[in-house]
Amino acid sequence: MGQEYEQLLLKNQLCFPMYACSRKIVGSYTPYLKPLGLTYTQYVVMMVLWEQETVNVGQLGEILRLDAGTLTPLLKRLEKANLVTRERSKEDERITVISVTKEGEALKEKCKDIPFKLASKSSPLSESEAKELYRLLYLFLDGE
Repeated sequence: MGQEYEQLLLKNQLCFPMYACSRKIVGSYTPYLKPLGLTYTQYVVMMVLWEQETVNVGQLGEILRLDAGTLTPLLKRLEKANLVTRERSKEDERITVISVTKEGEALKEKCKDIPFKLASKSSPLSESEAKELYRLLYLFLDGE
């Protein structure tokens, strides 16, 4: 490829290693989440609900950086699994409020060691490098 197309070389793309790392990280959760019947995205939704107990779809989308089109079917599946409830807000019927159920809260116990299991896997990053990567990723995300 000529020099005028250097910008199209995969090795010159910041987006590709970020994409590939994302896929690798999400895949590393699968052995722990699949037996619980969760996808990674469902897991992060549950993490938000374990922290906040109740949240509306708009707030959830902001926190997770997901749109309603992605969240709605995912939340329906979580509701069908009896992990969350979806109800219209009494103050504004246009707003859907999501709450964790007793079963969803019980799932937290089964998930509590997942972060430790993943952290204990060998990583090429030192603790300080991991903290710096975390900082840089949020700098990138928040710079939109």
